Amino acid sequence: MHPRWIALAALLVAILVLPGCSVSPTRIRRADAVVAAATPHELDCDRPDRCAIDSPLLDAARQAMSDSTPEQPVHVVTLLNDSEAAMVARLNLIRAAQHTIDVQTYIWDQDDAGQLVLNELLRAARRGVKVRILADQLFSFGDPVLLERLATAHANLEVRLYNPTFDEAQTSVAEFTAGIVCCFMKFNQRMHNKLLLVDDTIGITGGRNYQDRYFDWDDEFDYLDRDVMVGGPAAHAMATSFETFWNHKRSAPLTHLRDVNRHLLDSDDPPPWPAPHYAHPQRVARVIEEAEDDDWLDDALVSETLRTGRVDYFSDLPSKTTQPDKRSAHEFTAHVMRMVGAAQHEVVLQTPYLVLSKPAQEIFSRLRQGETPPRIIVSTNSLASTDAFAVYAISYKHRKRYLKEYGFEIYEMKPQAAGPAEDNADAAADEGPAPSALAGTKAKNRIGNERGLLGSRGGARRNRPAPLTTAGRRFGLHAKSIVVDDDFAMVGSHNFDPRSDHYNTEAGVIVYDARFASELRDSILRDTQPENAWVVAPRQQSSLSMAIGDFSASLPIFDLWPYRYATSYELKAGCTPMRPSDPAFLSCYTPVGDFPNVAISSKLIYTRLITAFGAGVKGIL
Repeated sequence: MHPRWIALAALLVAILVLPGCSVSPTRIRRADAVVAAATPHELDCDRPDRCAIDSPLLDAARQAMSDSTPEQPVHVVTLLNDSEAAMVARLNLIRAAQHTIDVQTYIWDQDDAGQLVLNELLRAARRGVKVRILADQLFSFGDPVLLERLATAHANLEVRLYNPTFDEAQTSVAEFTAGIVCCFMKFNQRMHNKLLLVDDTIGITGGRNYQDRYFDWDDEFDYLDRDVMVGGPAAHAMATSFETFWNHKRSAPLTHLRDVNRHLLDSDDPPPWPAPHYAHPQRVARVIEEAEDDDWLDDALVSETLRTGRVDYFSDLPSKTTQPDKRSAHEFTAHVMRMVGAAQHEVVLQTPYLVLSKPAQEIFSRLRQGETPPRIIVSTNSLASTDAFAVYAISYKHRKRYLKEYGFEIYEMKPQAAGPAEDNADAAADEGPAPSALAGTKAKNRIGNERGLLGSRGGARRNRPAPLTTAGRRFGLHAKSIVVDDDFAMVGSHNFDPRSDHYNTEAGVIVYDARFASELRDSILRDTQPENAWVVAPRQQSSLSMAIGDFSASLPIFDLWPYRYATSYELKAGCTPMRPSDPAFLSCYTPVGDFPNVAISSKLIYTRLITAFGAGVKGIL
């Protein structure tokens, strides 16, 4: 038989057999017994405070909680734009925890960032803190041996995986394909929430996962991302949300996973927890030191903290796709839509993926048709900066709609933007020489993309950004934030796209404080400056070319006309930045092409092809 037919037969068998292969109750009980017998209960601390360090961050949150009343809540809020501060805040809170730590994430890699946080959580468990980790299965851990070790690392540490593919921790290529074919809706719905909650008093939420590139620790490609740290009554909503996910039927204990279960039962003696092995130990040592340095904490975090009133934490429910008719399951998504729809004079939106859902399109269309339409400023990725070229292709197809029908001002991030490069210059200098070529290859092969399922399995190998015409370290935008009318602002995990609306569960905070809104607005607008972004604006072309382009763009397939309504522009030397609507715009900006800085490559060709033929899959990309 031809190998192709053998592979097809194997796939069909997998589709038919795998969904019914859950672990038997008998094997679960046996594995639970192994875990109970092998897991250490000894503590490294006998003090009531669990040997927690003093933390000005946790102290401020406790004070806010104490000062709050139901009628007048008090919160402390810190915007975590800087990646090093975001890591140090996490380490400080983990070391300061006295009772509980709950962690929820979409990606957990085993690079330096992933190992460091995991090791710190285990140390907290050994001090006596109850630690729970809930990670989406598809892009977290993925190694049954590692999870076997986690299952028996300590009695105070418990790990569950959300929505495991065919009840396994590790998803093979056959299982991945089978999941798409046999049970697409279940397989396609992922837990995209990010949360670190300490003592039900203070939490961090936003866009960052546990992987080097979310903390500017990747040597080739890093994300420009954002979190927010909130202490006060909103932490109760965080705790309630985490508990809901933790107890949901899709959150599987490790002994319920077939491959982990098999390792536990086949092993005579579960292996001990290994010491972490860091590619850049000096960098790890630096952030650990900073996490207990009062002066550093005061300068980078405490001095940037705002004491404010109302802060709301919202999260979709795990039943978002299983019960799509229930509005409560879409709580966060619906609230974001209402927030944008209430805009009076300005919306500042930052998203890595500018592919709008139908509800979002209706909101922006309605705003545009108002008597005095608000200004809509959008910061997003260029093809040169994104690692999700398929999604970018759909955004590229609808540029005219965004610019003309919704009135967007679109700024696409440059891959070697001056702002992020400057921010990371000092840290990079402290790290010494780059790792070996082998380490660089390993870094390339890590999973590093948050997008949908098409083409995503296999990690960074399939999702590396397009090759550039210039060399050097590069950045891609990953932050998801909105500021409305300089009045209130949102930071979270929602990408404002169909996948975030309909499939993934999302979470985030809305802060009702003009100072916070102004700080976030300034942060986003910095990313739109000429040194950091290109401006997307209408191109100069003949009426015939524009008419052909309009006709081509209206086609769901065969949208092949290469001269689009809009292109990218660069500010000329000596000119002052201005809006595309300014009459003098073309005298101060020069067109640099639709895909500036992108070398001719398969990525560029795929982008054109998806623009032409892929409109029907935008909801799942």
